[in-house]
Amino acid sequence: MRALVTFVYLFLYTPIALVVLFSFNAGRNASEFTGFSTQWYGRALSNTFLMEALQNSLIIAFTSAALAAIFGTMAAIGLERLSSGMRAVFDGLFAAAIVVPGVVIGIATLVALVEVFGIINPLIAAVWPGDQPPKFALGYGSIIAAHGLFTMALVTMIVKARIASLGRDIVEASSDLYATPLTTFRQIVLPQIMPSILAGFLLAFTFSFDDFIIAFFVAGSNTTLPIYVFASIRRGVTPEINAIATMVLIASLCLILIARFLMREKTTTN
Repeated sequence: MRALVTFVYLFLYTPIALVVLFSFNAGRNASEFTGFSTQWYGRALSNTFLMEALQNSLIIAFTSAALAAIFGTMAAIGLERLSSGMRAVFDGLFAAAIVVPGVVIGIATLVALVEVFGIINPLIAAVWPGDQPPKFALGYGSIIAAHGLFTMALVTMIVKARIASLGRDIVEASSDLYATPLTTFRQIVLPQIMPSILAGFLLAFTFSFDDFIIAFFVAGSNTTLPIYVFASIRRGVTPEINAIATMVLIASLCLILIARFLMREKTTTN
């Protein structure tokens, strides 16, 4: 069993370690290590197209994660007020949103957006006084909407688990002391669930920043960092691509570790 587990870990992490190693390659051949150098990190950071794609990914990830944290928290609080039967139904729907393959979500979102745009754009054109009415199209908004809806399910499950562990005692005690529901939420419930909200935000940011499949379908003319990397490796893998992958890997691991720390710290405190 130990040998099997060791083999599985080596199979999973050896390619990642090789990507990190060859990002420090002095030569242009990504599969032959000719010496140690950090030049490819400098070239990657000075690449205009790469920096534009990185900026797009950061804007999309931050916006979608913020929306997912807000609406996911609202959904988690609302689920706790439902009956057990309805709660089980919605729990199943949120879980399905997490486990459904990204390609299915991407195609479904693309079809839905195209149909909606096909209805809304003619209506705007009919009532718009000018000759060039605005048009809804694929771009920032479509990626943020797709990522926000996908990651909202993740935030909802995280925050809901935290709310369930609190119990109703503190809420009922607050009501007995004549606190309003808003005061109870702001001063008692929110501080207790804030680490879970932050953890959900960081995980949503990571999922959105790293996503390629969903963004590929709904990005339109916009380019995110994963889409740029995919387009680049079609011309061949270079140490610059390895450097990009290494930086994204480190950033993602840091965000995940922070999220895990926030969730574990709150659990330990309680």
